Amino acid sequence: QVQLAESGGGLAQAGGSLRLSCVASGSIFRINVMGWYRQAPGKQRELVAVMPRGGSTNYADSVKGRFTISRDNAKNTVFLQMNSLKPEDTGVYYCTVGTLGGTDYWGQGTQVTVSS
Repeated sequence: QVQLAESGGGLAQAGGSLRLSCVASGSIFRINVMGWYRQAPGKQRELVAVMPRGGSTNYADSVKGRFTISRDNAKNTVFLQMNSLKPEDTGVYYCTVGTLGGTDYWGQGTQVTVSS
């Protein structure tokens, strides 16, 4: 089992920045991929950015050049630096990890609201 604790959401103005953090605990030795998804009101959950251990990152086209994902494997933490925020970035952001065994875990989500 892996437990995830997210932090860093909140309210920002358009053009502003926020930084999300997610700390993993539990069976952390099995973690491979760490990343972020988001869900806007009335929409399906969508990928924002994912980062495999030792692999290349993958970003949604809508956030390329504005968001940066990073991870600290020693602290079992993944970050999402969000710059140049837009109102359409508003939603609940979910941390996710994928294990070597193919199991995915999700955090409870943190709200990000961007005002125009």
